[in-house]
Amino acid sequence: MSVLDFEDEQEVIERANSTEFGLAAGVFTNDLTRGHRVIARLQAGTCWINHYNVTPIELPFGGVKMSGLGRENGRAALEHYTQLKSVYVAMGDVDAPY
Repeated sequence: MSVLDFEDEQEVIERANSTEFGLAAGVFTNDLTRGHRVIARLQAGTCWINHYNVTPIELPFGGVKMSGLGRENGRAALEHYTQLKSVYVAMGDVDAPY
């Protein structure tokens, strides 16, 4: 983990987003409004505020840019690797209206 000082939020966001990777990001702050504001602008697939590297099985995990292979865990992973198809089956005589 790198801990670098900064002058303002814009500097932090630009520094974090300037990499070609975006697997995960974490923000540690006493100001939760600021934490949410910064996280919203970070180009990372999984983000934490005042925590890091906690990945319960229900939590979709994955990156953006050159990081990750889609989403792992949770419903998002199932949706990523499957295709929805709707099928209606009539079990009796069909009166075609056309």
